[in-house]
Amino acid sequence: MRYFDGLLKIALFVFLLGFAVKNSELVTLRYYFGYQWHVPLVLIILIFLAIGAALGVAACLGYLFRQRRELLKMRQALSAAETALSERKDA
Repeated sequence: MRYFDGLLKIALFVFLLGFAVKNSELVTLRYYFGYQWHVPLVLIILIFLAIGAALGVAACLGYLFRQRRELLKMRQALSAAETALSERKDA
């Protein structure tokens, strides 16, 4: 299985390298007030991919933290219930 993972990573790398080589033409991004940026297309795609991934992770963080708080509350309630049950058995 380890060899398959390595082979898959190499194939993905070669595919992305080919994509980068095929899309190396310069494109112009035009901004307001006449600003322009000349950059290879693959770099623009990579930048926007990274920005999208960062926004996706940021959007999930609130949900993740809410779940962690709820899990902590449930663990505390379980601990309190176990303590109360053990005290009942001792009595």
